[in-house]
Amino acid sequence: MEFSEYTIYEQQMLRQVKRWEIRQQKMPNLIEKASKSVSTNINKLIPEKVHKTITATVKGMFQTTLFGMNYIPQNEPLVGASLAESDAKAEELLSLYKKIAAAEGAGTGAGGILLGLADFPILIGIKLKFLFELAHAYGYSTKDYRERLFVLYVFQLAFSSPAKKPDLLRTIKNWHDIASSFPPAEAYMDQVDWLQLQQEYRDTIDFRKMLQLLPGIGAVVGAWANYGLLEELGVAGMNSFRLRRLHDKARSGA
Repeated sequence: MEFSEYTIYEQQMLRQVKRWEIRQQKMPNLIEKASKSVSTNINKLIPEKVHKTITATVKGMFQTTLFGMNYIPQNEPLVGASLAESDAKAEELLSLYKKIAAAEGAGTGAGGILLGLADFPILIGIKLKFLFELAHAYGYSTKDYRERLFVLYVFQLAFSSPAKKPDLLRTIKNWHDIASSFPPAEAYMDQVDWLQLQQEYRDTIDFRKMLQLLPGIGAVVGAWANYGLLEELGVAGMNSFRLRRLHDKARSGA
């Protein structure tokens, strides 16, 4: 499809998505490399038993995401909506879920270390619910397990290290071809590196979320951290779905 065949709004979003793509493919700068080094050293201090527990928790939540019905929205996907209409719905959802995440972070942050640790799986659940709602806002039904896999890739893209983002972005850009070759859901689950996924996720949020455990400031930091993490997820999610919608239109020629 020629660029001119997109609507004016779609042309604007295409430019925005291309700028976002460029940012995702930049190699880590010195600050990011230093942060990664600190995170790696922190991880070495965490007992192996804790790593295994977090890995099992993350794996369990994502298995539930892929095979369960817990996160599938009750509302039907907005099939046939314009990209502008889908974006408006997405912005509405992001505003709502940022408030939910901030309130949850403030509550657990005020409760000390135990509730602060409990915030990690709760926050993952909030993020996944948001992404499922986002998929429906852009017209994709999460009743299809392949759409739930797409949600998982968007999640990884939002919180993986800069070195891994280009590969994840390529998967998202070529989703139509890739998804058609996927094995049954059960077989695919065996191919996911759950330890790597939870480490990437944890490393990205270490500095903000660790502060949430500190007495006296946990509530404020918890709200700030969760709000910011949802904002990052919203940017990755909206641009990923915009990319798919624009590619879908180009393929259909409509």
